[in-house]
Amino acid sequence: MAQKNDYTIIGIDGGGTHTRGVLYREGKVIAQAKSGTSRIGAVGVGESCERTLNVIIELCHKAEIETSELDAVVVGLAGVWLEEEKKRSQALLKTLARGQGISFNDLVVTSDAELALEGAFDGGNGIITIVGTGSIGLGKVAKNQLVRCGGWGIELDDEGSGAWIGREGLTAAVRALDGRGKFTAMTKLLEDVSPVIDLKQPRTIVKAYNERAFEYHMLTPLVMQCAVDGDDVCLGIIKRSAKHLLELPVALLPHYKTKTVDVALMGGIIENNTLLAGLLKDEINNHEKLNLVDPKANALMGAYSLAVKLIEEME
Repeated sequence: MAQKNDYTIIGIDGGGTHTRGVLYREGKVIAQAKSGTSRIGAVGVGESCERTLNVIIELCHKAEIETSELDAVVVGLAGVWLEEEKKRSQALLKTLARGQGISFNDLVVTSDAELALEGAFDGGNGIITIVGTGSIGLGKVAKNQLVRCGGWGIELDDEGSGAWIGREGLTAAVRALDGRGKFTAMTKLLEDVSPVIDLKQPRTIVKAYNERAFEYHMLTPLVMQCAVDGDDVCLGIIKRSAKHLLELPVALLPHYKTKTVDVALMGGIIENNTLLAGLLKDEINNHEKLNLVDPKANALMGAYSLAVKLIEEME
């Protein structure tokens, strides 16, 4: 990973569940901060930028420096892909900062997945499959050519993701309540999700969901645990998840001319060494054209690497 000891850099990884930030000085981590999701699809562009700015301010406060001392800030936001989306978020961040008397030397907004790809292969070629609240496959083919698959959001797709697993578990639970589906231990666990839910009055599940007492991805650990405990329905969901996630790198293979392509897995569900992580790794290892590798670094180090490149281009 490229490093310059005289740079002060902030990297922000704005994911679907958390927004994480790190301040680097002289190539070392000086401060860290975290807040809730900054995914624009979940909280809107205004709230997303406000949360991101608050993380930046908190990092500078912890490091006891002024924002003017930052050489570069690189922000990756979940769901930001189009250039107009990146520019809009970048412009709003700068506007919000000016409102607090803050200015940045260099500020770049891109996708959180692009930061992860940069970190995973240190700027080189390969495919990452990110499994968190959402799911996406992203590959680098040439120096500036990116290819992607998935990442449409739970409203349209995101098969195999944390949100998808939670939704499938919820669907299985209500089907069991109706007598339309096989019994699953997930049903009883719903009462632990929210005090609003009373299985003697099943429609309280709808009430709790409509009141946002829970979101799909909050149910994922329950489905995972039921699967580990031997619940057939939940185990089936996790197995289907692994199959769906394998489709992401496989769909990107036609863009590569090499016999095999390196694939790195990233995201909370994978990094926590879950049952799904093991099943997905098995699926990839059994595919003759995919070569499973460990990511060289995470998205935050990817942000650092991109920041260094930005600074050097400006010199």
